[in-house]
Amino acid sequence: FDSLPPAHYKETMSTILVWIQQSETKLSMPRVAVAEYEIMEERLRELKALQISLQEQQKGLNYLSTTVEDMARKAPAEVSQKYRSEIEVILGRWKKLSTQLVEHCQKLEELMTKLQRFQNDTKTLKKWMAEVDVFLKEEWPALGDTEALEKQLEQC
Repeated sequence: FDSLPPAHYKETMSTILVWIQQSETKLSMPRVAVAEYEIMEERLRELKALQISLQEQQKGLNYLSTTVEDMARKAPAEVSQKYRSEIEVILGRWKKLSTQLVEHCQKLEELMTKLQRFQNDTKTLKKWMAEVDVFLKEEWPALGDTEALEKQLEQC
């Protein structure tokens, strides 16, 4: 009986596996081009919440690892290898998920910065174009008015 996992181990394993599966599904959502800053902010909030959840689940993962090590010392080699293999798969998925989560957050933050810059540049350009439009619609000075022509040439 010493080589069998406690009931809490099985519950924790199940919880962690379900959490990993759900998180992998969230991260594998198809990426679409988004040009709305608010949507990007919402997605970033979701990813940050997932990171917090990842940290909260870390305690369960640590419990699984230490329990496997305890069982490995008491169990026969083939049983202990089974549990070690099982936890290695989970740790691999965990690490991959953790890395993807960080990468997704960084990429989204970069894209949000670029979009913000683009929107600001677009706003400035539109303002400039409106000013140029007003200038172009102004009445041209008479040909003999050198001072007005020089002023308009300067503006151009």
